Amino acid sequence: MKTRTARFNPAFGALAAFGATVLALSFATPASAQCGGAPPSPGHHVSWHPQFRQPGLQLAAYTKNGDHFGDDVSVVGFWHVKFVSDGVSSGISPAPPPGAPIDAGYSQWHSDGTEIMNSGHFAPNESNFCLGVWEQTGPREYQLNHFATFWDPTKGPVGPAGPAGELVGPANVREAITLAPNGETFAGTFTIDQYDENLNHLVHLQGKITGTRITVSTPPSSIF
Repeated sequence: MKTRTARFNPAFGALAAFGATVLALSFATPASAQCGGAPPSPGHHVSWHPQFRQPGLQLAAYTKNGDHFGDDVSVVGFWHVKFVSDGVSSGISPAPPPGAPIDAGYSQWHSDGTEIMNSGHFAPNESNFCLGVWEQTGPREYQLNHFATFWDPTKGPVGPAGPAGELVGPANVREAITLAPNGETFAGTFTIDQYDENLNHLVHLQGKITGTRITVSTPPSSIF
Protein backbone atom coordinates (compact mmCIF):
# COMPACT_ATOMS: atom_id res chain seq x y z
CA MET A 1 0.00 0.00 0.00
CA LYS A 2 3.00 2.31 0.03
CA THR A 3 4.12 2.02 -3.60
CA ARG A 4 3.01 4.85 -5.91
CA THR A 5 2.98 4.15 -9.62
CA ALA A 6 1.17 7.12 -11.13
CA ARG A 7 -0.19 10.43 -9.85
CA PHE A 8 -3.88 10.06 -10.45
CA ASN A 9 -6.70 8.74 -8.29
CA PRO A 10 -8.32 5.44 -9.27
CA ALA A 11 -10.17 5.07 -6.01
CA PHE A 12 -12.48 5.97 -7.19
CA GLY A 13 -38.61 3.09 -8.46
CA ALA A 14 -39.72 5.70 -7.50
CA LEU A 15 -42.70 5.12 -5.26
CA ALA A 16 -45.77 5.79 -7.32
CA ALA A 17 -49.07 6.86 -5.70
CA PHE A 18 -52.14 5.66 -7.47
CA GLY A 19 -55.80 5.11 -6.76
CA ALA A 20 -57.57 1.85 -7.56
CA THR A 21 -61.25 1.02 -7.67
CA VAL A 22 -61.47 -2.70 -6.95
CA LEU A 23 -64.42 -4.62 -8.34
CA ALA A 24 -64.94 -7.88 -6.44
CA LEU A 25 -66.21 -10.37 -9.02
CA SER A 26 -67.90 -13.54 -7.89
CA PHE A 27 -65.18 -15.72 -9.43
CA ALA A 28 -62.23 -13.98 -7.69
CA THR A 29 -59.88 -16.37 -5.85
CA PRO A 30 -57.77 -15.83 -2.71
CA ALA A 31 -54.68 -15.71 -4.97
CA SER A 32 -55.88 -12.65 -6.87
CA ALA A 33 -53.46 -9.72 -6.76
CA GLN A 34 -54.59 -6.75 -4.69
CA CYS A 35 -53.28 -3.26 -5.60
CA GLY A 36 -54.43 -1.42 -2.52
CA GLY A 37 -57.93 -2.91 -2.60
CA ALA A 38 -59.79 -4.78 0.12
CA PRO A 39 -60.44 -8.55 -0.22
CA PRO A 40 -63.75 -9.21 -2.01
CA SER A 41 -66.74 -10.42 -0.05
CA PRO A 42 -68.36 -13.71 -1.13
CA GLY A 43 -70.93 -13.44 -3.92
CA HIS A 44 -73.10 -15.59 -6.13
CA HIS A 45 -74.14 -15.57 -9.74
CA VAL A 46 -77.03 -13.13 -9.31
CA SER A 47 -75.53 -10.80 -6.72
CA TRP A 48 -72.19 -9.10 -6.30
CA HIS A 49 -71.11 -6.04 -4.39
CA PRO A 50 -68.14 -3.84 -5.41
CA GLN A 51 -65.64 -2.90 -2.70
CA PHE A 52 -64.21 0.63 -2.78
CA ARG A 53 -61.18 2.08 -1.02
CA GLN A 54 -59.36 5.38 -1.07
CA PRO A 55 -56.11 5.61 -3.12
CA GLY A 56 -53.04 4.80 -1.07
CA LEU A 57 -49.33 4.05 -1.08
CA GLN A 58 -47.85 0.60 -0.82
CA LEU A 59 -44.27 0.11 0.36
CA ALA A 60 -42.01 -2.25 -1.55
CA ALA A 61 -38.69 -3.71 -0.48
CA TYR A 62 -35.71 -2.52 -2.52
CA THR A 63 -32.75 -4.79 -3.08
CA LYS A 64 -29.79 -4.96 -5.43
CA ASN A 65 -29.28 -8.68 -4.85
CA GLY A 66 -32.42 -10.03 -6.45
CA ASP A 67 -33.64 -13.54 -5.89
CA HIS A 68 -33.97 -13.94 -9.66
CA PHE A 69 -30.26 -14.82 -9.78
CA GLY A 70 -30.68 -17.47 -7.09
CA ASP A 71 -27.58 -16.32 -5.19
CA ASP A 72 -26.72 -17.58 -1.73
CA VAL A 73 -24.00 -14.92 -1.30
CA SER A 74 -23.87 -11.15 -1.69
CA VAL A 75 -21.23 -8.55 -2.52
CA VAL A 76 -22.66 -6.28 0.19
CA GLY A 77 -20.07 -5.72 2.91
CA PHE A 78 -16.60 -4.41 3.71
CA TRP A 79 -13.64 -5.33 1.47
CA HIS A 80 -9.87 -4.98 1.26
CA VAL A 81 -9.15 -4.37 -2.42
CA LYS A 82 -6.02 -4.40 -4.56
CA PHE A 83 -5.51 -2.98 -8.07
CA VAL A 84 -2.70 -4.39 -10.24
CA SER A 85 -1.72 -3.16 -13.72
CA ASP A 86 -1.90 -5.49 -16.71
CA GLY A 87 0.60 -3.28 -18.58
CA VAL A 88 -1.93 -1.41 -20.74
CA SER A 89 -1.96 2.35 -20.20
CA SER A 90 -1.68 5.75 -21.85
CA GLY A 91 -0.81 9.21 -20.58
CA ILE A 92 1.48 7.83 -17.83
CA SER A 93 5.25 8.14 -17.77
CA PRO A 94 6.80 5.82 -16.96
CA ALA A 95 4.07 3.34 -17.88
CA PRO A 96 3.40 0.79 -15.12
CA PRO A 97 4.51 -2.70 -16.19
CA PRO A 98 2.33 -5.81 -15.87
CA GLY A 99 1.96 -6.78 -12.22
CA ALA A 100 2.76 -3.31 -10.86
CA PRO A 101 0.59 -2.36 -7.85
CA ILE A 102 -1.68 0.59 -8.65
CA ASP A 103 -3.71 0.96 -5.49
CA ALA A 104 -4.96 -0.84 -2.40
CA GLY A 105 -7.59 0.27 0.04
CA TYR A 106 -10.91 -0.35 1.73
CA SER A 107 -14.22 -0.50 -0.06
CA GLN A 108 -17.79 -0.85 1.20
CA TRP A 109 -20.57 -2.12 -1.07
CA HIS A 110 -23.97 -1.14 0.31
CA SER A 111 -27.32 -2.88 -0.08
CA ASP A 112 -28.87 0.20 -1.74
CA GLY A 113 -26.51 -0.10 -4.73
CA THR A 114 -23.96 2.50 -3.66
CA GLU A 115 -20.26 2.05 -2.87
CA ILE A 116 -17.47 4.02 -1.17
CA MET A 117 -13.71 3.51 -1.21
CA ASN A 118 -10.81 4.81 0.88
CA SER A 119 -7.68 4.65 -1.27
CA GLY A 120 -4.49 3.64 0.49
CA HIS A 121 -2.11 5.06 -2.12
CA PHE A 122 -3.26 8.67 -2.08
CA ALA A 123 -3.07 11.39 0.52
CA PRO A 124 -6.15 13.38 1.58
CA ASN A 125 -4.95 16.44 -0.36
CA GLU A 126 -5.04 14.33 -3.52
CA SER A 127 -8.58 13.14 -2.72
CA ASN A 128 -8.44 9.61 -1.38
CA PHE A 129 -12.18 8.99 -0.93
CA CYS A 130 -14.45 8.27 -3.86
CA LEU A 131 -17.96 7.01 -4.56
CA GLY A 132 -19.70 4.61 -6.89
CA VAL A 133 -22.87 2.77 -7.84
CA TRP A 134 -23.19 -0.91 -8.66
CA GLU A 135 -25.60 -3.47 -10.04
CA GLN A 136 -25.72 -7.23 -10.28
CA THR A 137 -25.43 -8.50 -13.85
CA GLY A 138 -25.53 -12.28 -13.35
CA PRO A 139 -25.03 -15.04 -10.79
CA ARG A 140 -22.32 -13.62 -8.47
CA GLU A 141 -21.40 -11.06 -11.18
CA TYR A 142 -21.37 -7.30 -10.59
CA GLN A 143 -20.46 -4.06 -12.35
CA LEU A 144 -19.32 -0.88 -10.62
CA ASN A 145 -19.27 2.68 -11.97
CA HIS A 146 -17.14 4.79 -9.67
CA PHE A 147 -16.05 8.46 -9.68
CA ALA A 148 -13.39 10.44 -7.86
CA THR A 149 -12.33 14.10 -7.92
CA PHE A 150 -8.55 14.28 -8.23
CA TRP A 151 -6.33 17.12 -7.02
CA ASP A 152 -2.68 17.74 -7.87
CA PRO A 153 -0.93 18.46 -4.54
CA THR A 154 2.14 19.96 -6.25
CA LYS A 155 0.22 22.94 -7.61
CA GLY A 156 -1.85 25.81 -6.24
CA PRO A 157 -1.02 28.69 -3.90
CA VAL A 158 2.02 28.02 -1.74
CA GLY A 159 1.66 28.54 1.99
CA PRO A 160 3.75 27.66 5.06
CA ALA A 161 2.86 23.98 4.60
CA GLY A 162 3.57 23.99 0.86
CA PRO A 163 1.23 24.05 -2.16
CA ALA A 164 -2.48 24.08 -1.39
CA GLY A 165 -3.30 21.80 -4.32
CA GLU A 166 -5.12 22.32 -7.58
CA LEU A 167 -8.17 20.58 -9.01
CA VAL A 168 -7.41 18.31 -11.97
CA GLY A 169 -10.82 16.78 -12.72
CA PRO A 170 -12.90 13.62 -12.49
CA ALA A 171 -11.50 10.12 -12.56
CA ASN A 172 -13.79 7.28 -13.63
CA VAL A 173 -13.20 3.74 -12.39
CA ARG A 174 -15.19 0.85 -13.84
CA GLU A 175 -15.05 -2.66 -12.43
CA ALA A 176 -16.46 -6.00 -13.53
CA ILE A 177 -16.08 -8.58 -10.77
CA THR A 178 -17.17 -12.11 -9.91
CA LEU A 179 -17.80 -13.14 -6.32
CA ALA A 180 -16.38 -16.47 -5.14
CA PRO A 181 -18.96 -19.19 -4.35
CA ASN A 182 -18.28 -18.80 -0.62
CA GLY A 183 -18.70 -15.00 -0.82
CA GLU A 184 -15.37 -14.30 0.90
CA THR A 185 -13.35 -13.03 -2.09
CA PHE A 186 -13.89 -11.53 -5.53
CA ALA A 187 -11.77 -11.01 -8.64
CA GLY A 188 -12.19 -9.13 -11.90
CA THR A 189 -10.97 -6.32 -14.11
CA PHE A 190 -10.88 -2.55 -13.86
CA THR A 191 -10.32 0.48 -16.07
CA ILE A 192 -9.34 3.97 -14.90
CA ASP A 193 -9.80 7.10 -16.99
CA GLN A 194 -8.67 10.51 -15.75
CA TYR A 195 -10.10 13.71 -17.25
CA ASP A 196 -9.54 17.41 -16.70
CA GLU A 197 -12.41 19.80 -15.98
CA ASN A 198 -12.97 20.26 -19.74
CA LEU A 199 -13.31 16.46 -20.14
CA ASN A 200 -10.02 16.17 -22.00
CA HIS A 201 -8.86 12.56 -21.60
CA LEU A 202 -5.54 12.57 -19.73
CA VAL A 203 -4.88 9.03 -18.52
CA HIS A 204 -6.07 5.49 -19.22
CA LEU A 205 -5.08 2.45 -17.19
CA GLN A 206 -6.44 -1.05 -16.86
CA GLY A 207 -5.70 -4.19 -14.90
CA LYS A 208 -6.94 -6.76 -12.40
CA ILE A 209 -8.73 -6.17 -9.11
CA THR A 210 -9.13 -8.54 -6.17
CA GLY A 211 -11.09 -8.20 -2.97
CA THR A 212 -11.05 -9.97 0.39
CA ARG A 213 -14.00 -9.63 2.74
CA ILE A 214 -13.39 -7.98 6.12
CA THR A 215 -15.49 -9.20 9.05
CA VAL A 216 -15.63 -8.40 12.75
CA SER A 217 -13.01 -11.10 13.35
CA THR A 218 -10.54 -10.09 10.58
CA PRO A 219 -7.06 -9.40 12.06
CA PRO A 220 -4.69 -6.81 10.55
CA SER A 221 -2.21 -9.57 9.73
CA SER A 222 -4.58 -10.97 7.09
CA ILE A 223 -4.70 -7.66 5.20
CA PHE A 224 -1.10 -6.44 4.97
